[in-house]
Amino acid sequence: MAVEVGSKAPDFTLSDSNKQQVTLSSFQGDKPVLLVFYPFAFSGVCTGELCQLRDEFADYDGKGVQVLGVSVDTPFSLKAWAEQQGYQFPLLSDFWPHGDVAKAYGVFNEGAGMALRGTFLVDKDGIVRFTEVNQPGEARDQEAWKKAMAALPA
Repeated sequence: MAVEVGSKAPDFTLSDSNKQQVTLSSFQGDKPVLLVFYPFAFSGVCTGELCQLRDEFADYDGKGVQVLGVSVDTPFSLKAWAEQQGYQFPLLSDFWPHGDVAKAYGVFNEGAGMALRGTFLVDKDGIVRFTEVNQPGEARDQEAWKKAMAALPA
């Protein structure tokens, strides 16, 4: 079961595409975080979704929202993909222990060994304010995230 609105976001530390550690709770008190879980780097729907985030990055950055992409890919794959696509937000590797963070958020597909398309907006206090979980081939409507962001207190 996915993490619910109003609950404390499970904390985690993962490596980004440069093998730097990123801890969710390090953003508490500073800025909200949009966690975007996706199945695999280089796949069609994932590329489309993250390229839309890239192209509309000013909408998130301008509101002080930290975007974090999360998948079970290795940091090496994520680095190549980020460089190819020009992503300006961190891509985090939930590779090992395989899918542990996706499991904590209730968006890990055990049979396929990948994350579902889970989206979680976490406020400055570490509380989940928006959730959406889509299946692997089902693209997300990013307008819902933007409405949730607009509802966050300043």
